[in-house]
Amino acid sequence: MNTLSDLNSEAHALFDWTQALRRDIHRHPELGFREERTASLVARELTAMGLEVTTGVGKTGVVALLEGKEPGPVILLRSDMDALPIVEETGAEYASENPGVMHACGHDGHIAALLTAARLLVAHRDDLHGTVKFVFQPAEEGLGGAPAMVRDGVLTNPRPDLTIACHLWNERPVGWVALTPGPLMAGSEAFFVTVKGKGGHGAVPQESIDPILAAAHIVTAVQGIVSRNVSPMQSAVISVTRIRGGETHNVIPSKVEMAGTIRTFDADVRRTVLERLKAVVEGVAGGMGCSAHLDIRPLTPAVVNDASVVAQLNDLVLKIFPDLHIDPQYQTMISEDVSYFMDDIPGCFMLVGSSNPERGLNYCHHHPRFDFDEAVLPHAAALMAGAALGWKVEA
Repeated sequence: MNTLSDLNSEAHALFDWTQALRRDIHRHPELGFREERTASLVARELTAMGLEVTTGVGKTGVVALLEGKEPGPVILLRSDMDALPIVEETGAEYASENPGVMHACGHDGHIAALLTAARLLVAHRDDLHGTVKFVFQPAEEGLGGAPAMVRDGVLTNPRPDLTIACHLWNERPVGWVALTPGPLMAGSEAFFVTVKGKGGHGAVPQESIDPILAAAHIVTAVQGIVSRNVSPMQSAVISVTRIRGGETHNVIPSKVEMAGTIRTFDADVRRTVLERLKAVVEGVAGGMGCSAHLDIRPLTPAVVNDASVVAQLNDLVLKIFPDLHIDPQYQTMISEDVSYFMDDIPGCFMLVGSSNPERGLNYCHHHPRFDFDEAVLPHAAALMAGAALGWKVEA
């Protein structure tokens, strides 16, 4: 099938259009569940392609359907749309015009790439076996956009058989892609701790019950959970990322508030970490005369790629990009809520290298100077279009 090998050149022929879309979206970033302008742009472009478009799915999400000429599977292709509350420092000509909000994770590129994939697939409708469901998701950055779309029925009418998505990845250069069978990205929880003691004068600490001292010991003890309760052959992360307590230099406060993140791949490891965290927080606080309340809030399950889907995608990717470097073992403790789709619908989440160190385009995700090499956009578009276009042929 020559169509697959042609997708790369076809995507590059659309580059000016893709780049203009990406830069427009980058200039006008919107936070989770506020992506009204972005959603309107997406819906406008999809409608112009002649697709059946539904808006307001999961509040600000957009869904479009493309039916191929021949029957076949329903394939869900997904992009996220939200930006982050970060002041941009890139100095790019297309920098954010929305103060304090920035596309610092590549979602602007995801939108442009998926819209380009849609154009490619519309052009090849006669070669398409089955249906493609394009899903543009709001609020990926820990705000619950994926489950909101699931509650609104994105996985029904029609029900997908397969989930395919990708994420631009600045930890690796353009020309690299992760196709990892099994766990790829960690599940995550946020935790919040309130340690209560008895306030008093800093000069007479014996009259107080110091929650700051207790909190300090909790932070130290928490660091031992992974090293002493999780096998060295498995992975987990617990990071305390915020501590707030006290208002001045000579007063011991009555309480301290802490927050942090937990990342795991394996369900049993997750259970162990959560149980030990509760025991450590309450035990250390109690041992120092304080009380502690622990609130754990699940955010996303782990992203686990279906091994059979990865194997078939591997073959398709090589037909489109014979020289692409495929990494079959890459994993990261960063999380992604595409897992809410993939927990129900088997699939593959690809990480697509997007950095270019020679041009200074290698800042990490969520950094105020984050930007990526736009040469990756045709790659990402062709990868997603090829996954949909080639699936029936290769199955």
